[in-house]
Amino acid sequence: MEASPKKQRNIQLIVAVVTLILLASLIAGIAGYYMANQSSSNKASTNNNQLTQSNTSSNTSTQTDTSNSADNTSLSQIYQQVEPSVVVVQDSQPSTNLFNQQSYTQVQGSGFTYDLNGQYVIITNFHVVDSAVNVTVTFQDGNIYIANVLGSDAYSDLAVLSTDAPQNELVPLTITSSSDLLVGDQVIAIGSPYGLTGSMTTGIISALNRTITESTGNGYAISDIIQTSTAINPGNSGGPLLNSQGQVIGITTAIVDNSQGLGFAIPSDTILREIQDLAQNGSYNQHPYLGIGGADITYDIATQMKSSVTYGILIQTVTSGGPADKAGIKAGTTQAVIDGNTVYLGGDIIVGINGNRIRNSDDLSTYLEEFTHPDQTVNLTVIRNNQSITISVVLGTRPAPTNTGTSS
Repeated sequence: MEASPKKQRNIQLIVAVVTLILLASLIAGIAGYYMANQSSSNKASTNNNQLTQSNTSSNTSTQTDTSNSADNTSLSQIYQQVEPSVVVVQDSQPSTNLFNQQSYTQVQGSGFTYDLNGQYVIITNFHVVDSAVNVTVTFQDGNIYIANVLGSDAYSDLAVLSTDAPQNELVPLTITSSSDLLVGDQVIAIGSPYGLTGSMTTGIISALNRTITESTGNGYAISDIIQTSTAINPGNSGGPLLNSQGQVIGITTAIVDNSQGLGFAIPSDTILREIQDLAQNGSYNQHPYLGIGGADITYDIATQMKSSVTYGILIQTVTSGGPADKAGIKAGTTQAVIDGNTVYLGGDIIVGINGNRIRNSDDLSTYLEEFTHPDQTVNLTVIRNNQSITISVVLGTRPAPTNTGTSS
């Protein structure tokens, strides 16, 4: 029997509804599965990223802490090692007041202990003990002992002291050569700025082969100076300038007023060159001497002279009877005011010595101190009338200075 049309329609409707329900369930199941997996994946990814970031942060923090710890430990170790060797130097120096009456001024500086072939000495600056009486040295533990000046050199601002301190107080530092120093090297200064004993400051070498002129040198330049960014203040004078191994590479000597921390130090090579003579003979008399006064060539000076070179030293004065005078070096004779300074034009221009280029007075002074000695013959390259000539000069010994201004 064949079904009626109405029943057939009902059956088709039921089948369609069931089919739709099954299809909807299938789609919902697939969507749910996909969303669940995606959520799990995102969570896993997020957790992994957080773990990675955490590990990276932890590693970075560990490395930074280790680096800082290493640096701090290194500086701390240097300080602990060096502090017992650094002393406070105190004395009284004569001075004259407005009424020409003599009195004494208390002076304080720094110094350090050194073993000179079994003889323990204190090294400091000349200006710290210049004409001083009642010199004493104070050690880290506060003990004070009398000191005596064994020798000094105003031209290098160096002095060597002896002391009656017992052996256990004398902890010598190692002095190493300053010849290998480079601009940018880290340096450390320990001294007593403003009476604050045992103060440590750090910085870098900002320049080498400088020259400075101090009042105690009577106008003669101190050569081969180390320029440093290390904070140096009154009372630091005479204290050690150290490298990153705690070895002495210089002795702090001066600051420039209003310089924002610009300081200078005598290089250790100068100390090593002179200390034996200072301790045994009381002085050092091996400073070479040319007997000239000069001005560094500038572009304006070169232009005014119609010079063929824009570097070197224009000779201003020649000391009568001195080495340069005997060799025939000529000074300028035409006075001119250039850039606000009075100069004498027309003289020889020194541009070289023994084949080494001389750019300015710093170069010449440094070369003379480092590589020459009295009675040595040197060959100067000189520009005269825009012609290059070579003049041989037998160096003399620097006499007691009587003039002012920079000399060589």
